[in-house]
Parts: sequence; structure tokens; C-alpha cells
Amino acid sequence: MAKIKTTYFCQSCGHQSAKWLGRCPSCGEWNTFVEELVQKDEPEKGSWRSPSSGPGGIKTTPKPKALHAINYEEQPRIATIDGELNRVLGGGIVPGSLVLIGGEPGIGKSTLLLQIALSLAGLRVLYVSGEESEQQIKMRAERLDAPVSDCHVMTETSTQNIFRVAEHFEPEILIIDSIQTMQSSLVESGAGSVSQVRECTAEFMKYAKESGVPVFMIGHITKEGTLAGPKVLEHMVDTVLTFEGDRHTTYRILRTTKNRFGSTDELGIYEMLGSGLRQVTNPSEILISQRDEALSGVTIGSMLEGNRPLMIETQALVSVATYGTPQRSSTGFDAKRLNMLLAVLEKRGGFRLGQQDVFLNIAGGLRVEDPAIDLAVCAAVVSSYEDTAILPSVAFAAEVGLGGEVRAVSRIESRIAEAEKLGFKKIFISKYNLKGLDAKDYKISIKPVSRLDEVFQGVLL
Repeated sequence: MAKIKTTYFCQSCGHQSAKWLGRCPSCGEWNTFVEELVQKDEPEKGSWRSPSSGPGGIKTTPKPKALHAINYEEQPRIATIDGELNRVLGGGIVPGSLVLIGGEPGIGKSTLLLQIALSLAGLRVLYVSGEESEQQIKMRAERLDAPVSDCHVMTETSTQNIFRVAEHFEPEILIIDSIQTMQSSLVESGAGSVSQVRECTAEFMKYAKESGVPVFMIGHITKEGTLAGPKVLEHMVDTVLTFEGDRHTTYRILRTTKNRFGSTDELGIYEMLGSGLRQVTNPSEILISQRDEALSGVTIGSMLEGNRPLMIETQALVSVATYGTPQRSSTGFDAKRLNMLLAVLEKRGGFRLGQQDVFLNIAGGLRVEDPAIDLAVCAAVVSSYEDTAILPSVAFAAEVGLGGEVRAVSRIESRIAEAEKLGFKKIFISKYNLKGLDAKDYKISIKPVSRLDEVFQGVLL
């Protein structure tokens, strides 16, 4: 007989307690415990929660194996026609993996997964939606410019019913939209609660590992921008993807925050169109503004996102502070690092920026953490301060130290190659990057420098 008991869960981290607590001992948040009914039921026969059984239905206990005695055959990844998704996942979809995709409401999570489901020709895809009807999914599918595939749609929220259908349908890829709408009969609480999200995720994880079917799940986010549900949700899944972007712009960024099968530094860029999401194969072209004339305060810097080099536009505006305390504002760039670079320019470069308002913007809505953009930021600030434009054919790729020295950065060859491909004539790098670099292999003019004052000589129009 089923056992029902009352348990308190922290809505922030998922900590479980037998009684109500004012402050969570795990995450330290106040007034986050909510009472929920938890039903411990016997697993249904044939369900994915049942323990392993031997011949004749006799339950067996798994035995440990020596590591060298485990047979392992590397399974090929499932490659999609979406090159951006393949890059973010580390080369394709891993069989038996559990992938969680989160993002703002209306950013395009359902559109992305439905577009992927329609593009997987030759694979049986089961798309389960707990938020939309079959007619709504059909309307979105007709709008998408995708080839016809073996994609089946089901509207269901019960995990037991989903597993029962999946056992007979035998899909090769399972998509869940979304995990917050799923509900397991083994837990007596509402859909979207901490216990339901954790239990349903555990069931889908067990299904993916035992059947070898990749499972994609859409996750909601909170007003703070984090994935809704307990933090353990991100620990349970294999890969966590974040779909970012401003709904008022057409570009979307797919980032990896966790990946057990690849790098976490990769990102994919899409453009939202009326016919769906279009892959942006050369993002440097959209990140650099097309201008008819040179403007002061605008420079082009090189950054790396994973294995992908990007040329981005850095815009700076320096003006006299008229309201007392000078303002320091940055968009897409760390404000503390901007203050550090301004101090270096004033102390080592002799530029009087103490009574100047400084505004910095990274064009395209990107968030830059690569220190190789430092030299481009300094050049943009000096260009705006002197009200003199930088040559539009010049790029920068170097880090700036506190002593005013220009420091070397990683993977300088790919940065130079990307600048050359986009038609730049000159690129400033650190002279310490010249080791092992043959300038004769590039058509672009490479200018090695060691100090900031060497950069501004001859670069200003």
C-alpha cells in the first residue's frame, strides 16, 4: 500500500526537511520551505523505475566490475544538419544523453527543438508537449522551413503514460516540452514543484541511460535568470544549454554551461526569422557595423568563444563630466576591468581621464570575457578622447597589464586568420606572440608591440 507523508522542500535548492524551517541550512535563503505531500509507491511492473530483473522475473543485485573488465564501444554521435547545435553539443547528439535547454519565455526554445526534430530525416522522433495542443504544434511546424521527417507529436504530462507509449513506439530521440509541466504519479504534489521536477528528471535520466535514447528537455527559468526548480536539476542532466538573446532583436545565442561530453566554451548563433531559426555561420560579419565613414571611438577586437574566433566591434564615448562625479558605464564588458584599463591609460599613457565620462559598448549584444579585447578597448577610449578615428582596416588582439605592457594571448594564429579572412589590413598583437609565428604565412600586416604608447603611433587618422 502506498505510504503518504508530508515533507518540506526548499524552493531554491531542493533541500528536504521533516519540519518547516525559516532559513534553509543548505543555501541560506529565508522563507523558501513549502509543504508537499510525498507518496512512496511500489514501482509498476515494466516501468523505468523498476529494478533490474534476471530470467524469470527474479530481481538481481548488480555486482561491481573491474574497470579493465568493462567492455566499451564508442558509439558514434548523431549529427544533425544544424551545425551550430553540433558545435555546442561537442560534435553531435550523444546516444543516451539527457540535455536540458533553458531560456527566457518566447526566446525560441520550442521553435529550436521542433526545428531540430523536423530536420532529423530517417530518425523516429517523439515530441511530447505539456504546454501546447497538437494543432498549435502543427501550426508552428508549417511555419518552419524544414524538411519532412518521421516526427510524431503527443500532448501528455504524465511520465508513466509517456514511458508506456515510448516502450511501444521505440523513438530514437525524445523531446520533452517542458519538464516543469511533467508529473509523476509516484509523487503526490503539483506539477512544477521541487519534488515533481526532481522525480521526473530522475525518471527521464533512467530512461535515457537504460534505453540509449537521447532526451531533450526544455526548462523554465526564474525572474533572476536561473533555471526553475532545484539546483540538483542541473547536476542530474548531462548537458545544460542556455538560449539567450533580446526578444527585440533577431539574434539568439546558444551557450553551454555544462557538458559531460565536450567543451563548455562553445556557442552557437542563430537569427530568428519568420520561417524559423537560421544558422549564422560567420558571426563576425553581423557583429561589425557597416559604415560609410570612419568614426572616433570605434575599434575592432578579436575574441574567442570556445574554438571559434570572433571579430567584434568595440564602441567607446568619452566626454567631459558635467555633473561632478564622472560616470563609468559598460555594456557587454566587465565594469571593474574597464576601470582598471582607464587607470592604466591615465597612469601609464598620460591620458587625463579622471574628469571624463566613459561609456563602453560591445556591439551585437555579446558578453565578452576574453582578455584579448583589452587592447581594442583602450584604443577605442583613446580614439574617442582625442576625437580621432582609428583606421577601419586595423584590428587588435592583445591583453593589457597594469604596467602598461601588451601581453600575449592564446591561439593567436586563429585570430589573425579570422581578421585576414574579413579583409583587415593590419592587426596589433603582443611581440611575445611572435614565438613560433611566421608572418610570411599571412597576407595581413602583423604589428607586434610591447607597450601601449607604441600602439597609438600611426594608428590614429
